[in-house]
Amino acid sequence: MNTTEIIQNTEQFIESRFRSEGSGHDWFHVDRVRKMALRIGEQEGCDLFIVEMAALLHDLDDWKLADSENEGASRAKKWLDSMCVEQRIADHVLQVIEEVSFKGADIETPVSSVEAAAVQDADRLDAIGAIGIARTFAYGGHKSRLIYDPSISPVMHDDFKNYKNNTAPTINHFYEKLLLLKDRMNTNAARVVAEQRHLFMKDYLTQFYDEWEAIR
Repeated sequence: MNTTEIIQNTEQFIESRFRSEGSGHDWFHVDRVRKMALRIGEQEGCDLFIVEMAALLHDLDDWKLADSENEGASRAKKWLDSMCVEQRIADHVLQVIEEVSFKGADIETPVSSVEAAAVQDADRLDAIGAIGIARTFAYGGHKSRLIYDPSISPVMHDDFKNYKNNTAPTINHFYEKLLLLKDRMNTNAARVVAEQRHLFMKDYLTQFYDEWEAIR
């Protein structure tokens, strides 16, 4: 099986699995991450097969979607094995996937390759800006969280378990993650995109608080 066939099979597999996902981690999110990761990867001289495969598979084992972190841990590996992807390449794809996720405001998430940098940046870009705002509220509703409670302050998590178990209102997530992402981009290409999306979120929050207080 050649790389084009592997990509096509993987795309069909992921689309069928995530098309009806309602938390903001649907097929369209995966496809946007794939497109942005390839855009960044081309500028950074990445192995584009590794970038595209990692982007397509990056949510397959995500803790937010799997019943448990350990239960879902081998899904991407099983798929890569089923596609007979060379072990060296499969290991690289899995390493990229492992390094994608944000784990808390005060937890470092370094990348070990330029491919991981491209996919991590692409995933984080989809968490900010207009689509990022929409996805944030979709996830909050999916988890039955309040939109906002002025009495509950954001928390800068330094423990991944606490971050995962966080049940704070959705607006808090802007401060606990989204507004932090601009300064955590790895690549110049992502930094340019992140700047505009970051400003859009700040403008949104200004409007939100003014409406909350019936100012406008």
